[in-house]
Amino acid sequence: MGINLKELNKLKVAIVCDWITGIGGAERVVFELHNIFPEAPIYTSQYNPKDISLFENTIIKTGWMQKIPSSLKKFLPILRAAYFSNLNLDDYDLVISASGAEAKGVKTGKNTIHIDYCHSPTHYYWSRYDDYMKNPGFGKLNPIAKIGLKLFVGPMRRWDKKAALRPDYIIANSSHTKNMIKKYYGRDSKVIYPPVDVDRFTGKNIKRNNELLIIGRQTPYKKIDLAIMACNELGIKLNVIGDGPENNNLKNIAGPKIKFYSGLSDKKINEYFETSKGFIFPGLDDFGIVAVEALASGMPVIAFKGGGALDYIKPGVNGLFFDDQSVDSLKMAIMKFNKATFKEISVKESAEEFSVDLFHSNIVTFIDNI
Repeated sequence: MGINLKELNKLKVAIVCDWITGIGGAERVVFELHNIFPEAPIYTSQYNPKDISLFENTIIKTGWMQKIPSSLKKFLPILRAAYFSNLNLDDYDLVISASGAEAKGVKTGKNTIHIDYCHSPTHYYWSRYDDYMKNPGFGKLNPIAKIGLKLFVGPMRRWDKKAALRPDYIIANSSHTKNMIKKYYGRDSKVIYPPVDVDRFTGKNIKRNNELLIIGRQTPYKKIDLAIMACNELGIKLNVIGDGPENNNLKNIAGPKIKFYSGLSDKKINEYFETSKGFIFPGLDDFGIVAVEALASGMPVIAFKGGGALDYIKPGVNGLFFDDQSVDSLKMAIMKFNKATFKEISVKESAEEFSVDLFHSNIVTFIDNI
């Protein structure tokens, strides 16, 4: 007989995450885990409650790292490793860490089951180490950040591998992440897709224009510059929504048909989702919730052929791929896209397997099975 939620909630459960200093895909995973286990406290290194209403009525437990300004969180992996390594949760029946960094390293007891929902093996030690060495994303402090990363990457990789052995089970957010977990940690994992709010779009009075859309934090690995340069050369309108350390650099290379927006309301962002012709997803992402949100709105996606996109882009049905992270490759894909026809209902239906309800069901079933 399967375990129901009422029986699950008899367990003493704790949820752990790296930090809560904004709202993105990782934080929404934590939020939905908490919706499954509403009595579970959330342990984290740093929590910034300002403008984060998502966790208003939640028990958030922090420690000595909370005294450090959250704006410095990118500088603090060694401190986070020390913090989580000494965070003892052995009086819980079940611990679920949702981690792409150090939170998976918490201590648990012999009678505790620890499940790690892995967003990715820690980027700055493994798959994106070279990218971080080229551009750590610290602006004027980049030279110092590069020296620090180079000096400490060896011992921190060893720590990260040991920390990845602490969970009893690992869940991956995509097939790509599953492969990275095996490659860097030598561990098997089960794929459970993250929760996407696929019901947020009304589907009413949609009238699509000829403009393309890209949304995301403006960091180097997102490759937003490729989308801008490709649309510059093709003379196509592109709306860029978001902010980040690359914002000024991106504006400097943008032509007259590229428009930038930040600080938009959810309602306004939904309007762009429901009226744009296509969504560009040029980065190599571990999953890419925003691309699935685009599909849920009925908008097809032009995606780089790699990462999490391999799990949800169905060429000819809900979008298409481009093979190389280059301007020429993306330009060819956009030209092909402009000649293609996609059925909006088919695009929307392709996002349904990533719903919040299905995430809840899959997590509960996984716990039942173990």
